[in-house]
Amino acid sequence: MAPDAAARPTRAELRLAAREQSRAQRRGAAKAATRTALFRVALPSVAALGVAAAAAVTVQGEADQQRAQAAGRTPQATAPDTAAAQAATQAVAAGAPAQASRGDARQPLAGTQPTEAPTAQPIAQPTAEPAPEPVKPAVVMPVARHGLGELFGEAGTHWANRHTGIDFPVDGGSEVYAVTDGTIRTQWNPFYGYMTILKMPDGTEAWYCHLRAYKVRKGPVKQGDVIAFVGSSGNSTGPHLHFEIRPQGNGPIDPLPWLLSNGLDPR
Repeated sequence: MAPDAAARPTRAELRLAAREQSRAQRRGAAKAATRTALFRVALPSVAALGVAAAAAVTVQGEADQQRAQAAGRTPQATAPDTAAAQAATQAVAAGAPAQASRGDARQPLAGTQPTEAPTAQPIAQPTAEPAPEPVKPAVVMPVARHGLGELFGEAGTHWANRHTGIDFPVDGGSEVYAVTDGTIRTQWNPFYGYMTILKMPDGTEAWYCHLRAYKVRKGPVKQGDVIAFVGSSGNSTGPHLHFEIRPQGNGPIDPLPWLLSNGLDPR
């Protein structure tokens, strides 16, 4: 037999090759479908889909190669198959983000979650302004009761010269007050009796005479403090307060205009 006749396949061999090719195609299609379904269910991500696509292309290529070998020719990759393989490879290499699965925690959509209400700012309460302090009077009365007896400059038989002050005819034991802030000193005088001298901040002196007793003998006092008690000591005919004003400790002046100029009328 000639060599060419020995190499040529017979009809039986061709039919057997065709059946083998058909079986290979069916097995390849079944494998591709099974692998694709497994990848879709188990790994539904872009990267997994890329791997599945690459595997499907590989299986399809093997099937084509088997068919080509059975037909006695070399298979050549088609353009769509090459493009699909390249796309799958690029997707795997790029590490595309995984597709969310049913087991993944749901991510809140931007702008749909309720935000906390802003904390209410406390309403500023109007602060009560402190009540203004009452205006301090320039001076206060030396005794509580108004009314005068002997006035300044009057003549009388009870003093050698004219009267050097004004008299307040009040009961013995009545309280005597510091007319301003100042410093107290006390002394005895045969004419004025027990007397208290209040030196004011400007140097003016107020003399309180014919006292019964002292409450403050010396030291600083505040306006309105009780400093002594009314009496009738010294050259006196009965309980009363003899009150004098002496600027800078010098000679006496009329206390009535001084009191009036400071907003007090003792009459």
